Amino acid sequence: MKRHPRASSLSRALALALLPAIAPVALAQDAAPDGSIAGDPKQLDTIVVQGEIAYRNRTDDTAPVLSYDLEYFQRFEPNTVGDMVKRVPGAAFVGSDIMEFDGVQLRGLGGGYTQVLINGKKVPGAGDDRSFWVDRIPAEMVDRIEVLRSNSANRSGDAVAGAINIVLRDAYEFDGSYLRLGVNRAFDGEVNPTFGAVTSTEALGGRILAGINVQDRYRAKNKRSDRFSDPSMEELVSWEDQVEVKDGRDYSGNLSYTADVGETGRLSLDGFYVKTDRDVTEVSFEEEYDDDDVITADVPGMATVDQANWGLGLEYRFDMAGGTTELDVDHARFTDESWESEEEHVYENGEWDGSEGEAEYIDARDAETSFKLAHRRAVGATAEMELGIDYRRKKRDFAFTTYEWEAGDEGDAVAYALDGTVASVIEEKRLDPYIQFSGEAGVLAWEAGLRYETTRSDIRYEEDGDERDGAASKDYDELLPSAHLRWNLTDADRISLSLARSIKRPNFNELIPALLDGEFGDNDYIGNPQLAPETANGVDLGWEHRLGRNGVVGINFFYRDVKDLIEVVNTGAPSREMLDTWEDMVDDGEAASIEEAMIAEPADSWVFTSANVGDGSVYGVEFDLSTPLNMFGLDDTGVFLNYSWVESEVDDFLGERRFNNQARSVYNVGFIQDLPALAASFGISYRMQGDAHERILGEEVTVEYGGDLEAFVEKRFGKSVAVRLSAANLLDASKDEFFHKFDTLGDQVDRDYDEYELESEEAGPSYQLVMRWAF
Repeated sequence: MKRHPRASSLSRALALALLPAIAPVALAQDAAPDGSIAGDPKQLDTIVVQGEIAYRNRTDDTAPVLSYDLEYFQRFEPNTVGDMVKRVPGAAFVGSDIMEFDGVQLRGLGGGYTQVLINGKKVPGAGDDRSFWVDRIPAEMVDRIEVLRSNSANRSGDAVAGAINIVLRDAYEFDGSYLRLGVNRAFDGEVNPTFGAVTSTEALGGRILAGINVQDRYRAKNKRSDRFSDPSMEELVSWEDQVEVKDGRDYSGNLSYTADVGETGRLSLDGFYVKTDRDVTEVSFEEEYDDDDVITADVPGMATVDQANWGLGLEYRFDMAGGTTELDVDHARFTDESWESEEEHVYENGEWDGSEGEAEYIDARDAETSFKLAHRRAVGATAEMELGIDYRRKKRDFAFTTYEWEAGDEGDAVAYALDGTVASVIEEKRLDPYIQFSGEAGVLAWEAGLRYETTRSDIRYEEDGDERDGAASKDYDELLPSAHLRWNLTDADRISLSLARSIKRPNFNELIPALLDGEFGDNDYIGNPQLAPETANGVDLGWEHRLGRNGVVGINFFYRDVKDLIEVVNTGAPSREMLDTWEDMVDDGEAASIEEAMIAEPADSWVFTSANVGDGSVYGVEFDLSTPLNMFGLDDTGVFLNYSWVESEVDDFLGERRFNNQARSVYNVGFIQDLPALAASFGISYRMQGDAHERILGEEVTVEYGGDLEAFVEKRFGKSVAVRLSAANLLDASKDEFFHKFDTLGDQVDRDYDEYELESEEAGPSYQLVMRWAF
């Protein structure tokens, strides 16, 4: 049976400290009598020329963990972690553009409910909901992907839906070198290169691994929008054709160093850097009908994206006082400097009618520093105790600046003027002690623990440079118990049960008490810094069966009871637009006072905010199969299948609905056929994501994605060279969105439409030719 890769010194120590499923088993299996890790590094040429089909790892974890080596994904030549994660059970990407996989959603819940870890550590990301965009990490940096279905005490508890752990390659695990050279071809004929290199060897008294990756990322798509007065589609109000091109380059690198210190110590250093430079251009043509008039508009748009993620970590592990002690110090940052603008040049019946433009600039800095101290020791003959404390400091500095322009005459040069700036600083400090026990007794393995998370947050914000605008603070503490049980019914069958409490902290913009005009139709929005976090009590019950030598099949049932759900509510205060309307009525003599104006023109738009309003629930089933067909005598044929189905209930301002943007189902199916006599392979995979719905104030959206068909063919040359041709989106799938738009809450209740829009985008097939050479 293929051996599950041992973790590296840094990622392993993090896994021991933060991923409870790995800790006791890894120590028992891999620790030598002198405290070092037994075994030889894995040769990197096995990554280049795969001698057999790779399947899902069947781990010995007590907590429910699914583990997938890079080899599981690699023959389809993924470019990013998003391309990898889309193949694991229950991973959806609602909201991503067609052929892009950035904000992962486990169990169909929004990105903020899914924790993304790198080497077991939290990292800052681009999402306002605290999510991390997994397409920022190139696949070539990865050793394996782990899906952590339930929480444990020695890991941060903000993972209501579960966690994705991206384990990077490290010096202790791998030995050797290889190059990856390739080209990508888009459907419009654009060709872009990709390059990667990895090397690992003994150096500086230990082992060192370094990897670099440079890849051009290009995506062109065509979009069509048709807008009607209502869903009957009897009256076409306007239509729009758009061509969008995203053209950029990603630079990335990772470095890992590990060395033994003394008889039992191990020192590890780890770092990664990812930079995204991207230009986005949009060219749109719109046509609108107003009685007998035809109004057309040329709408050019552009954006520049400059984002970077990097992280550094130091870890030292040593034997002390009859146990093992770990010290971790980590720092990670995310920066975003992005500019976006859109102009509109309007013509009525062929005559110029006006030109205007809007632009926005984002300057974001997000930094997290953490320190961890943990001690693990035996308790009795069969149990182990882990006692630790995590300290984390997060600072998010965000500035959003808007600009506007309006032409006086046709052909005037575009000259943007400052419109306004909203800036905020959010600081969070956490000190989270925990205790966890684990052990085995015959066919039973168990784990139980308590984690106490304390959060101290300070919020400062200003509008247009006025530092006196506001400040607020909010403190909260949560006790998060967890318990896991694994029962080995036979050598092939086992049942797992997990109970855990988890937490979701508020989105950043939900905390900032700055008034946003017209955020929801005609309604305004103001954040609420006194929001409490959402919490969830969760249950996972699973069964797993070994199929022959490499195969595995499993099914898992889950339930989450979410408390203190955050939803948008009406403050009862009229919107700024209504206040302006009443003041205009008084100034124009239509009313003697504001009170009289309010009676003559009752408010129909309001200021809304976020509040903890009640409870919600999520439940479903997840099935996965990964096996060779050796039971039919087809040892060189591997099949893969996973399917997830979810249901949920939430109460909002209009009543009951599902969680927003929750795909009801997602499945992957595929096969790989190896041809040993020809030193070749080929395979096909198909992915389908169910429809998702979103209901917010003033807008309701349904999102549908077409099926994604991928294929590859591979030829191997000896033990050092492999060439693969892969293709994605062979069915030219589309992303289709249906928008129900309303001006006010009353209109939404009465179904009095402002507009009904159908929008569809396509990006065409893409092809990739890659050569890998080990040396």
